[in-house]
Amino acid sequence: MTQTQTRGRVRVEDCAKRVRGYLGGELVVESIRPKLVWELPYYPAYYFPADDVRAELTPTGRIEHSPSRGDAHWFSVTAGGRTTENAGFQYPDSPLAELRGLVRFEWQALDHWFEEDEEVIVHPRSPYSRVDILPSSRHVRVEVNGVTVAESSKPSLLFETGLPTRYYLPLTHVRMELFRPSTLTTSCPYKGHASYWSVEAGGELAEDVVWTYPTPLAESQRIAGMACFYNERTDIYVDGVLQERPHTPFSPR
Repeated sequence: MTQTQTRGRVRVEDCAKRVRGYLGGELVVESIRPKLVWELPYYPAYYFPADDVRAELTPTGRIEHSPSRGDAHWFSVTAGGRTTENAGFQYPDSPLAELRGLVRFEWQALDHWFEEDEEVIVHPRSPYSRVDILPSSRHVRVEVNGVTVAESSKPSLLFETGLPTRYYLPLTHVRMELFRPSTLTTSCPYKGHASYWSVEAGGELAEDVVWTYPTPLAESQRIAGMACFYNERTDIYVDGVLQERPHTPFSPR
């Protein structure tokens, strides 16, 4: 990172990574000088110099106004024999000079994204987010509807920037006979693809409260095949002390 600029709620930084995006097996964009732009506080988006776009872009006529960035002019992209409508936008007359001449693609508009030679999912990874996974000998017990459904003195604790501590337990220390299949799956750019279960306990079904990462990304291999329960929706005891349920976007509504 070589510079940081902030205007209103938008933060812009240089990025030294080589970033590539593909559609239909064809290279759409390749850049060694992308910008990281925080339009939201949680994670950045990539903006690319127009000269680094390899595919055909066609204006769609859609224009959306942002108080901080100006008028976004949307385009479709054609590559690999396919066309994605409203695949991204530009701010040709942005009040932020650093955004002019840059192109931003919607992440899902392309099939694959790579930072250097590693595929990235969901959204660009923030240089300010970190995931630490540490083995622990703390005693962790999980209750659902008053029933103990997991208990272990060999948890792995996952510390992720901006989120509560997550307690991952070996599957052999979990009452999997209480698990019920769920169709829910989620993805994380730092951990990979998660599969979910509901838990039937105390005469009730607690839906989608536990997940595993069967094949996590390289940086998160320590949680492979371990089970984690939502702190927000279950009762978790650590060394005999009931943990306060945190308030997050995953809390019950």
